[in-house]
Amino acid sequence: MKSKPNYYIVALILLTFFVISFLTNVIGPLSPEFIKDFKLSDLLAGALPFAFFIAYGVMSIPTSMLVQKYNEKKIMVAAFVVAFLGSLLLAAEPNYLTAILSLFLIGCGMAMLQVVINPLLRTAGGAENYAFTSVLAQLIFGGASFLSPLIYSYMVVNLNKGNHSGVFSLLQPLVPHDLTWISLYWLFTVMALLMLVIILVSKFPRVELANDEKAGPWKTHVDLFKKPVVVLYFIALFCYVGTEQGVSYWMSQFLFEYHHFDPQTTGANAVAYFWGLMLIGGLIGLVLLKLMDSRKLLVLFTIPAMICLTLGLFGSAQVSLYAFSITGFFMSVMYPIIFSLALSSVEEDHGSFAGILVTGIFGGAVVQVLIGGLGNLIGLRMGMTFLYLTFGYMLSIGFWAKPIITNETIFNKKDKV
Repeated sequence: MKSKPNYYIVALILLTFFVISFLTNVIGPLSPEFIKDFKLSDLLAGALPFAFFIAYGVMSIPTSMLVQKYNEKKIMVAAFVVAFLGSLLLAAEPNYLTAILSLFLIGCGMAMLQVVINPLLRTAGGAENYAFTSVLAQLIFGGASFLSPLIYSYMVVNLNKGNHSGVFSLLQPLVPHDLTWISLYWLFTVMALLMLVIILVSKFPRVELANDEKAGPWKTHVDLFKKPVVVLYFIALFCYVGTEQGVSYWMSQFLFEYHHFDPQTTGANAVAYFWGLMLIGGLIGLVLLKLMDSRKLLVLFTIPAMICLTLGLFGSAQVSLYAFSITGFFMSVMYPIIFSLALSSVEEDHGSFAGILVTGIFGGAVVQVLIGGLGNLIGLRMGMTFLYLTFGYMLSIGFWAKPIITNETIFNKKDKV
């Protein structure tokens, strides 16, 4: 018997996806401000996203175990308390050390939420509707990634102009005149507090996981890591997030450093369009996945992504500006394809395997430090060429992946019948 969907909780989860994306993907547009105002080298600047994404490596598997001991509501409350404290810390005391600690705390909160909300979405929306609601969640996620750089640009431009109307009258006394981007962290503080209140007054459904969906003990994770296919896909997720953040985090600084585009306006808009085009690419990818094997689609999109990266790094100012953003379009299908190929390549312990894959998100931490370190030694342009290695690994998946179950298309569906 099908359970009746809980539309209120579905809406709450979609709102949570929006907040996660809003807080996560604005770090890139802020990177030139971090570098300028805190007087950072590329290596020290790379430590900022490292602090954020390393939290996924620290929190993902423990949270997947804790959520089975405590209910989803308690974990989500704890996650937003941590995110609130992290946001308030940097807003109230802006400096490099508080930025590191703040981003780590916010990252911990976001990692905890990521582990909780996917199975909760399946329960609240109904298992039979999960494909639709999960795609909808990704669209909401992409929309927030598109909006956050634009809102950042809007806020700093108005504060720099001395706007004292509406919300800016509240922000003016709180925000140092030479650090107007800090206003974004006051916004984060309010968002986390509002989400905390909403979750506290909400009634959550009971989430029943199938045995295969539950995260096993540490021994299960260790045993999985002994399987070569698990290690290969863990590296794949590591490479994907490292690449996604490698482009989105450094592109604004690159455009400022090599082509002198204003990071608060042109640079922020370029990052917004990166995420916006990723959203559009995801929609087109949904259609293409019904027409062709996901491995072929991965190859078909990865090669143009590498070409766009090349044009971004070595093209003229205008070519570079557009090419970096267009890279987002071609990266759109990579995460869902890699994740689905991974889960389709093992027969059991999918819950624990998913926890391992989510842990691979800390690639967003390591790759940024590597690019920053190389940037110090040989320049940011050559440092970002490291992304050819991560792109190349993802391209290789299209050739060596051997899933137990391939994605259903309108062509092989007839064959199965």
